[in-house]
Amino acid sequence: MVRASGIIKLAVLVLAFLLAVFVAFQLLEINMDFGALTSRSLPQNEERKCNFKCPLYYSLFLQRSGPCPLFSPLYTDSLNFTLSSFYEATKHVRYKCGLSKTCPNGHFSFKLASGAATVVGPRMCLEDKLLMSSVRNNVGRGINIALVNGRTGELIKTEVFDMWAGEVAPLITFLKEIQDGTIVMMASFDDVYTKLNDEAKHLISDLGSSVINTLGFRDSWIFVGGKGIRTKSPFEQHIKNNKETNKYDGWPEVLEMEGCVPQRAD
Repeated sequence: MVRASGIIKLAVLVLAFLLAVFVAFQLLEINMDFGALTSRSLPQNEERKCNFKCPLYYSLFLQRSGPCPLFSPLYTDSLNFTLSSFYEATKHVRYKCGLSKTCPNGHFSFKLASGAATVVGPRMCLEDKLLMSSVRNNVGRGINIALVNGRTGELIKTEVFDMWAGEVAPLITFLKEIQDGTIVMMASFDDVYTKLNDEAKHLISDLGSSVINTLGFRDSWIFVGGKGIRTKSPFEQHIKNNKETNKYDGWPEVLEMEGCVPQRAD
């Protein structure tokens, strides 16, 4: 009887010992897992997965390098919210006419481009309104002109004057009829020079052009000026037709310009 009791006690002690060892190993495993989490040590395949999915978390919010951690659901939700807010705040903002920045109050946003050889016509935009383009079917060979109300920004009219096969007289009449306070946008397509005479050049110079007298055959040219302007316009670009530097066969490259033209106050 005594021997049976001793055997039972021994079995209980052995069982208790094994249970204690099991619990100890479980605690040790949990501790090791926790240590691995806090030290951001992951298996290689997990590192690759994490590095692929969330380096932006590290670089923008944690200011750390290396593989990102396995976040808890609560922490991940919080970080995803922060990242969404970041994207919302920094997403691309489109300005009028596709400008790189907004214009100050009292100014009109504009963007224009010259024609490309004889293939693609010029393009003019003001205050996000496309004034002239091949899509609108209102451009052509020669000098392309858009007149805009300097107070309201509304389009007055558009015209094209063929300086290769046309006559200069209609251009001169058109320029003389422009009213004070009108914004004048001009762009070349193919040739703007051949039929120009001194009178036409003088009238365009009075609109603020600085290079009208130096234009040559098939030069690329864009210009924004105004009737009644007292100084030369800062909005003008010009590239000479030069067979050594031409981008196209017989024509220089396309010119593009954007800016903010002052609104007429009076």
